[in-house]
Amino acid sequence: MASSSGAEEASLDDYASLIATTDVELLKRAWRNEKAAPEILRYEYRLISRVKEQIQLMEETVEEKSSVGNDPLSVSLYQMDLDRTQFLLRSYLRIRIQKIEKYMFHILKTEELWSRLSKDEKDFARTCTSDLNQHLELTVLSKLPENYQSVLKQSITSEEDDMVPEPQLDTFVLCRSKEYLTGIQLEDGPADDRSKLFEMEPGVLHFICYRSIKPLVESGKIDLL
Repeated sequence: MASSSGAEEASLDDYASLIATTDVELLKRAWRNEKAAPEILRYEYRLISRVKEQIQLMEETVEEKSSVGNDPLSVSLYQMDLDRTQFLLRSYLRIRIQKIEKYMFHILKTEELWSRLSKDEKDFARTCTSDLNQHLELTVLSKLPENYQSVLKQSITSEEDDMVPEPQLDTFVLCRSKEYLTGIQLEDGPADDRSKLFEMEPGVLHFICYRSIKPLVESGKIDLL
């Protein structure tokens, strides 16, 4: 019975370890994609929720093993895994916050981008735009001629919000496909080349215009590096 119980516990430990490793790898992939993409990507709700739960369990494990006098080397390995996961999560969230700060007005008026934010990120974006509007109004805009008192436009005669920074989707990115892909329409280069369809082999690195692969990044078929 004891042997059976021990084998069962070992099996559960192996399964938990596999799940944790998988989620850490998924977080690393989401972090790389977010870091390389010129625009803000979809917030990974389920993944981030699972990672936060794992971090809590890892913190409890480190605390428990430290308190019962386990081998310091063993404890340090657990702590190292915890630190790595926390770094990835914090960096992932920080990159997203930086994009929101840079493109807040554009995100606020673009439904597709707005829907990619978490609830906390939406609250942050609203607060940022409100505070910036108020600050510019008090310090600069109120002192300008009436035609130039807009935060979004150079003047009231402008038809578009030409003072709003937007992500540069024509930025070139390094990427790798997870599967064989064909029929990719190039969005850059000479006009004659744009009519040609592009193919991607799995695992092969490509340096390509982000706009050309944007839907494939969003669907998870291509990873950015």
